[in-house]
Amino acid sequence: MDNRPKAILYMLLSSFAFSGMGVFVKLAHDVPLAEKVFFRNLVALFISLALALRTGRSLFGRRENQKLLMGRALLGLGGVVTFFYALGHLLLVDADMLNKLSPFFVAIFAGLFLGERPSRVYPLALVVAFGGAMLIIKPTFELTLLPALVGLASAAFAGGAYTVVRALKNREGAETIVFYFSFVSSLLSLPFVVRDFVPLTAAQWGALAGIGVSAAVGQIWLTLAYACGPAAEVSIVMYTSILFSAVFGFVFWGEIPDAWSLLGGVMIIGAALLLFGIASRVARPSAIPEKARDS
Repeated sequence: MDNRPKAILYMLLSSFAFSGMGVFVKLAHDVPLAEKVFFRNLVALFISLALALRTGRSLFGRRENQKLLMGRALLGLGGVVTFFYALGHLLLVDADMLNKLSPFFVAIFAGLFLGERPSRVYPLALVVAFGGAMLIIKPTFELTLLPALVGLASAAFAGGAYTVVRALKNREGAETIVFYFSFVSSLLSLPFVVRDFVPLTAAQWGALAGIGVSAAVGQIWLTLAYACGPAAEVSIVMYTSILFSAVFGFVFWGEIPDAWSLLGGVMIIGAALLLFGIASRVARPSAIPEKARDS
């Protein structure tokens, strides 16, 4: 049975949820980074706990999968910290476009660690994508470059995390993976919250709750998406979040990316579409009826 349509739907819903998370992160701009990271994971922890208990999933997974689960948690935490930092210093859509380089890192890491062979056009697509990233970053060799580089790092962390999720396919359920990640992230970020805690207003608490709920829902849908379909094909749908982020940024803050950023985004999406087209042609023979294949 072809689960690609289901995987695409899951990734579309995940992209919308994560774009919404970006809105809440920017609304909580005056909340310390450690508190945003902690409460993002704390809310996800309780939601994934409820889902795991309802479905009967193990909370901490099988013994043989502990290294993979811990690796996914640490990479995910690195991705959250760097992405939240970038969101606080860049336009919403610029931070999202940089983060959406993660599928290219997925392809690199999947080739190195999972034995998945990228297509021959992949190097060209990678050059185009990173060229687009440079148009968004606009290197100036000043301190203002730091948020953009951190945004690029968030894509690398996310790519590593998604690759591990792919490696956990058929080994652990989505609820287990999300709970483990949320538990470890909450535990590691708690000391920083206790050390530098700042009292919050009702509006700030609401923004933090929005971050946690949208992140948890988005993470579960993303995990299901990668479990249902090939990583290269599923990840392309993630780029719809750039559109969502552009709309949200304009509606809430009147943000309009400059021409270079728009061109960079087009280059990144174009490179991703190129790889998607190659992946689709490679996968197409599997859809040929058995009788036609035998003739």
